Amino acid sequence: MEMIESVNACINNIVWGPFMLLFLVGTGIFFSVKLRFFQLTGLKIWWRKTALSFMDSKTKNGKKSGISPFRAMATALAGSIGTGNIVGVANAIALGGAGAVFWMWTAAFFGMATVFAENVLGVKYRVKRNGKYVGGPMYYIEKGLGCKPLAVVFAFFCTLAAFGMGNITQSNSVAGALKNGFGIDSGICGIILSVITALIIFGGIERISSLTEKLVPVMAVVYTLAAAAVLAVNFTEIPSVLVRIVKEAFDIRAAAGGLTGYGISKALKYGISRGVFSNEAGLGSSPIVHSAAETDNAYEQGMWGIFQVFIDTIVLCTLMALCILTTGSDSSGLDGIELSALSFSRVLGNAGNIFLSLSIVLFAFATLVSWSYYGEKSFEYLTKGKYIKLYRIIYSCAVYLGCITSISLVWEISDTLNGLMAVPNLIAIILLSNEVKYSEIYNR
Repeated sequence: MEMIESVNACINNIVWGPFMLLFLVGTGIFFSVKLRFFQLTGLKIWWRKTALSFMDSKTKNGKKSGISPFRAMATALAGSIGTGNIVGVANAIALGGAGAVFWMWTAAFFGMATVFAENVLGVKYRVKRNGKYVGGPMYYIEKGLGCKPLAVVFAFFCTLAAFGMGNITQSNSVAGALKNGFGIDSGICGIILSVITALIIFGGIERISSLTEKLVPVMAVVYTLAAAAVLAVNFTEIPSVLVRIVKEAFDIRAAAGGLTGYGISKALKYGISRGVFSNEAGLGSSPIVHSAAETDNAYEQGMWGIFQVFIDTIVLCTLMALCILTTGSDSSGLDGIELSALSFSRVLGNAGNIFLSLSIVLFAFATLVSWSYYGEKSFEYLTKGKYIKLYRIIYSCAVYLGCITSISLVWEISDTLNGLMAVPNLIAIILLSNEVKYSEIYNR
């Protein structure tokens, strides 16, 4: 076990080291420049095509070959909205200080361009299998680059990541939250959650997207209202906190240690890494489900990806960060879920702990079912469409395993697998960047 931990730590330091973070952000900068900072200059356009038109988008689901663009976004958002929005933000602040929030915003801003490019390529190179659209990095790597071995590498790591970060870690979070918040036995939770998961994922993307279409808006609204209640009590602290975030992002004395550049490097490292962990821009997971959308416009589907990252990081992660910082909870010495819980309980009392437990259950479950689809499509690619029912059975059983076991090592390995997913995907979208053209954004 110690050898596994040591090997994983060595690989993790490489895949999430300075080079990888530079690769992730650099890719976002590259596409931002290429697309003339469309995430900002085209704000009115992509907002009109997404948030202001989602009711129309929801109704465009009469064709048999795909799901609606809104459902695709909701499923992708459900996959990225998880414990990263609660635990990841707290962890970034605890390790990198308030300045980490600024770099989280930076990663999200450039990540919008990355995920836009991913989704455009996903739709462009998707194929039909059994009458349904399927796509993702494995398809644009094989069909666009002509490099099937690299496509296989991505699909392999994505399949493993689905069982790790998408399944076992999320189910463990659900069980822990229900036990701590409501006293529900983890074994019982595991049985019930496994059954519910099986009932959903055996219905395919239609049933998964039908659930996320309803669950994601409810999750976002309830979470926003609770966070707003905390911020309303500490409203006067918000301006000074925002100033502190920007100041500490560039303050070399922000973190303990007294070494030149130490503070800013910690803030930058944990802000970017936790930001990517939250919104998944660059990992290649998002285009797998966006490729299933019933749309004839790859660029409009790419805009749904921009909206997805905006809600996930700019809105939801920022709310959590402000709750922590305005309540002064960051000085408590706590980390992770304990830090997040403290920020809510200081204003809402015990109700804050209950709310946070419920939020984790909803967020983690949404991620759980969405990642089942990512893993299934990757597994389907590897096996040429065989053994899908077996995959779904194993995935459902893994939920029970996650609920009843201690999985600190699984978290660490899953984090490594996410980084390994990103490598072939980033290589592909950079090499296929000529396929993502600014001039086509406005064409229908």
